[in-house]
Formats: sequence, C-alpha cells, structure tokens
Amino acid sequence: GHLELRGIGGKNVAEFSTQELREFKKRLDAADIRVSAIGSPIGKIGINDDFNPHLAVFERMLDAARIMGARYIRIFSFYMPKGEDPQRYFEPVCERLEQFKARAKALNLVLLHENEKGIFGDIAPRCKQLMDRLGDETFKMTFDPANFVQCGQPVTEAYRMLSEYIEYVHIKDAKFVDGSVVPAGYGDGKIETLLTALNENGYDGFLSLE
Repeated sequence: GHLELRGIGGKNVAEFSTQELREFKKRLDAADIRVSAIGSPIGKIGINDDFNPHLAVFERMLDAARIMGARYIRIFSFYMPKGEDPQRYFEPVCERLEQFKARAKALNLVLLHENEKGIFGDIAPRCKQLMDRLGDETFKMTFDPANFVQCGQPVTEAYRMLSEYIEYVHIKDAKFVDGSVVPAGYGDGKIETLLTALNENGYDGFLSLE
C-alpha cells in the first residue's frame, strides 16, 4: 500500500516540478498507494561543496513531502574528502543538518538519516554520534543493513548501537567480500536476525524493499 518515492521515469524526485508532483499524487491516489517517505538525495554532496544551492533543493523536498502526503524525508550526512579523517568534519556536518532539521520541524516533518558509504554517517559509531547530537522526534534513522556491510560494519553491532533511533528500515542485503548487493537473506546483512530483533523490540515502522 506504500512506496518510497525516489524517482519516476528515470527522473529523480529532486527534479520534479510542482505540477508533476501533483499529477503523480493523483495517479497514486487512484491506485490507492501512499508515499511512505521521500527518498531524497539531500546530503549527497561533498561537505565542502556550496551549501546554499543544496538548501534550495531541500526546500523542494519539503514541498514534495507536503504534496505527496509523506511524513518522512530520507537524507544523508555529506560525502567526506578522500583520505581525510571524517571526525574533523563533525561540526560542519551537524551545522548543515541542523538547518535541515529546523525547516522540517516547522512543517511537522521527520528527517531520516540513512547510513551510506562515503558519508560522515557511514559506520555505526559515527551514526550514533549524529543521533546523540541531533536525534529527537524530528530527526531519526533509516537503517540500511546492506550499506553497513559495504562499509565493513557488522550489522548486529550496528543494530545494538542504534536501535533506539531506528524509525525506518531498508530491506537490502550485500556481501562483505566485494560489497555486491544480493537478494535479501543471501548476504551478510543478517536480515533474519535484524527482523527478529525489530519484532522483539516492538518495531511498528516501515520495511522498505530496496
């Protein structure tokens, strides 16, 4: 009954016009399908890239969430310069995420930080840093086991560290040996273990099949 809106017809959600979004909403309504989250590309730029244009894109994502009736917007925590210690960029990352958070909070929307290879919050300890600093009812986490695997991060360890912040889950699996994405349950993402733990902890959110 739901889909996570990332793109349609080869076009990313960040590129849709207001008119296109309204037309897509009509088509989804006609099929009785709702949007669970806006799968935005926000935060998928370098931490040293010009931020103001990206902030304008984020404003469009707020509009997309409003038009599509979605409560959640998926975001990332900026790509780190190669060869540098990500820790030195913690404060700049938080400053930018705080700007997103303030705008989303004013509209009663929830930002979901997704762990992703190459960004500040790629491994569990740095995700926890972000959540300890920013986490509240308007800033939570999308947990992606495959992305953790691709960073060499054991998924069960990540879950133990981050379980209190998880609001949304991607069902996606990968292999440690080469990072290749495989069907759920065929990799090292511990999907069955993850689902069991979520169920035991009373998880009642979305499971998004990626």
